[in-house]
Amino acid sequence: MIKFVPEDTSVVFAEIPDEICLAINLSLCPHRCPGCHSPYLQQDCGYILDEDTLDQLVEHNPGITCVLFMGGDGDKKRLKELADHILTKGYKTAWYSGETDVPLFEFGWFFDYIKVGPYKKDLGPLNEPTTNQRLYKISKFYNQQQIISEDITNKFWKHGSNQ
Repeated sequence: MIKFVPEDTSVVFAEIPDEICLAINLSLCPHRCPGCHSPYLQQDCGYILDEDTLDQLVEHNPGITCVLFMGGDGDKKRLKELADHILTKGYKTAWYSGETDVPLFEFGWFFDYIKVGPYKKDLGPLNEPTTNQRLYKISKFYNQQQIISEDITNKFWKHGSNQ
């Protein structure tokens, strides 16, 4: 089961480079990262996110190019089902996971972007070159059953440096 917090669902421009995202904050996060920006999302709060609700959220936010799931690590099977549903509607999908590593061949078919890594205060967030978190752009080659990832984390760094 996936739950979301409607009050935290919004259109964002800075989470995925070159995309206008509908960011959906998901609760029941299992990671408990020290310094988490939204510790209440570790709790069982919000409402069940299903395909009908997802369709309504997308319909009420015209102009988006991508649906960004912020969390969902507690029920990855359901997360893949929801992402697949969005892909069939013609939108890109993104996932911010707190996992250190996400099996690309398992999840890459469902997401165009995947952020991995728990938040570590001493290393900083994605916009710091010292971060442990990585954002990957996923390319899919269906005929060859191949997935390739490109680390685009440096797009968050000041002045676009490639440090």
